Amino acid sequence: MKRIDVAGVGIAYRVDGHPTEPPVVLLHSAGCDLRMWDLHIAALGERFSLVRADARGHGGSDAPPPPYTVDRFGADAIAVLDALQIERAHIVGESLGGLVALWIAVHHPGRVERAVFSGTAARIGTAETWQERADAVRAGGTEAVADLVMSRFFSPAFRRDHADVVGWFTGVLRAQPAHGYEATCLALRDADLRDEVGAIVAPSLILVGDQDEATPVSDASWLHEMVDGSRLRTLEGAGHLCSVERRATFDEIVARFLRGEEIT
Repeated sequence: MKRIDVAGVGIAYRVDGHPTEPPVVLLHSAGCDLRMWDLHIAALGERFSLVRADARGHGGSDAPPPPYTVDRFGADAIAVLDALQIERAHIVGESLGGLVALWIAVHHPGRVERAVFSGTAARIGTAETWQERADAVRAGGTEAVADLVMSRFFSPAFRRDHADVVGWFTGVLRAQPAHGYEATCLALRDADLRDEVGAIVAPSLILVGDQDEATPVSDASWLHEMVDGSRLRTLEGAGHLCSVERRATFDEIVARFLRGEEIT
């Protein structure tokens, strides 16, 4: 793990895969860290150089005082690319990471080759629900929202059949600095890119689980309509983190799309 300084905030990152292959930035969900992509490295690293960073307030990155914003998360990711002297890259984000990927595609179109927006929306949830979650974290830490977050991350069947995976993600959430996760919830409370995503010009793929209750199929369909030329694929039986619940299918579709191949 390496770190860069972004205006006094340390951002942790790492690079895997083949260094001479096209770079792909992988952006994680709120309450997770770059390790959520660990099981994708073997499949995607065969054809790509994989750049992962912990968002501020998460993992090995610093957790400065608020405010956090989607703009700041996006600028941190761009700073990692700058540090690595990467001018253009594919970008893949899920949940919060997908929202950040949308922001980058809107505000830094020259840096994006192709984009994958997974389990995300231009406006995730409501201001009220994010404020309630932030208040709960302030009062009781990340433990206070762990069960709620897992119910939003995963479909009921996956939670029942894969308790080990759910337990791992629960542990990752609990390990996040409470004030960093609270600040992230407040950033999501305020983030709204609905008036901006129509400007995206990068070839784009939108992925959504058909059991995603956090950013449902209706959100993905709206985004598909707004992003000209985008492709939409629904992953059957998957919840919000469809990259986890349908990992093999996710990796195959993403790899083919990033290589410019036809996807089914």
